[in-house]
Amino acid sequence: MPSFPQYLSATQEDELRKIANAIVAPGKGILAADESTGTIGKRFATINVENNEDNRRRYRELLFTADKSLANNIGGVILFHETFYQTTSKGVSMVKTLQDMGIIPGIKVDKGMVPLAGTDGESTIQGKDKCLDGLSERCAQYKKDGAQFAKWRCVLKISSHTPSYQAMLENGNVLARYASICQQNGLVPIVEPEVLCDGDHDLETAQKVTEQVLAFTYKALSDHHVFLEGTLLKPNMVTAGQSCTKKYTTEENGRATVQALSRTVPAAVPGITFLSGGQSEVCATENLNAINRFPGRKPWALTFSFGRALQASVLKAWQGQESNVASAQKTLLNRAKLLSHFTPPTGRVLRKDTNCMFCRNPNRIRDLHLCPLLWDTKRTKFRWTFGTWKRPTLIPYDGDMEGSHTDLLRRDMEESHTDLLRRGHGRDPHCSPTTGHGRVPH
Repeated sequence: MPSFPQYLSATQEDELRKIANAIVAPGKGILAADESTGTIGKRFATINVENNEDNRRRYRELLFTADKSLANNIGGVILFHETFYQTTSKGVSMVKTLQDMGIIPGIKVDKGMVPLAGTDGESTIQGKDKCLDGLSERCAQYKKDGAQFAKWRCVLKISSHTPSYQAMLENGNVLARYASICQQNGLVPIVEPEVLCDGDHDLETAQKVTEQVLAFTYKALSDHHVFLEGTLLKPNMVTAGQSCTKKYTTEENGRATVQALSRTVPAAVPGITFLSGGQSEVCATENLNAINRFPGRKPWALTFSFGRALQASVLKAWQGQESNVASAQKTLLNRAKLLSHFTPPTGRVLRKDTNCMFCRNPNRIRDLHLCPLLWDTKRTKFRWTFGTWKRPTLIPYDGDMEGSHTDLLRRDMEESHTDLLRRGHGRDPHCSPTTGHGRVPH
């Protein structure tokens, strides 16, 4: 029988697992603040702010010195190398500032993309061999300086001839080598194989290509013995190309995304942190909501790793003015809090469940009250708790905060819909487990 070497010790695996799970803890996502100098310059240009080191420092300080409640919704922040070693106006390092807030700092370690020879305009990582050869030393230093995770992005595009087998194989192996090196140095690798939304392809094509890219990626991760429980995936949401003439609903985007992931991503992966991919704040939020509402099997945490979709309104509020810092920070807190409402287990609006005996009879007031998963006419809900019905602290209905029946149940009860109803009926002698008729709660 073949034997395989143990690349990581049990202690190393446990550390990586804990970091990964902490980043995607319930209701938390990632703030991607790792824009390169050129990219942040384009963002600054929209508000007429000069792209210099001091302005970049001021802006990142604004983000990282918001109220400590930001840690309730943001589990980790991805930093650019320049920012990683900058300090605030009070002389405290950016990394220490995040740590004091209870947010895990991470670092972007790729160096951008260059054309991949022999392909139709496809790309791979810049200075791949040199970058990977020196990556272990860089990761060791970042870990020593406070980083707990890293991110590496590869890009693939959809056209009549792409992505090619060569590009998917090359980028999958690059991501796997990076992930293995990170783990050897105690960093949780965020694996980012982004399929661009540029083009006129339809949703079905986007789903098929995303499945192929993820399949290549996880085959490579397996070949390189990457510890999946100590990784996170940062994929694109599955959407049609920006130039596609056919329009799709957010529900269709959610279905396509969950199906692509369920066919390719192992359940061992603790979390999937979606990139916004140039979507507006509204579109990215609606699609994240649809993904979490989709009733398919989802063994991973499904959350966000947004840059522009978290920061666009913050930049607009800031305008480069010191007098606007408080307003911009409040905007950031509100955006992060809103996004957390679309991340299990904090989903909101309950939709009728056709498999529930109570939900099938919405015109019966008794049934509406008996089902612990439906809002009553006062926009509050009942809960079956330890053999008695009780009305907990009122939770306001908000039509903008939608979640699936299952997601809310998982948050409140940690058991299935059917189990909850059976448990409730079994404890109430006045309620029949077959008909569902019984005492109306007060």
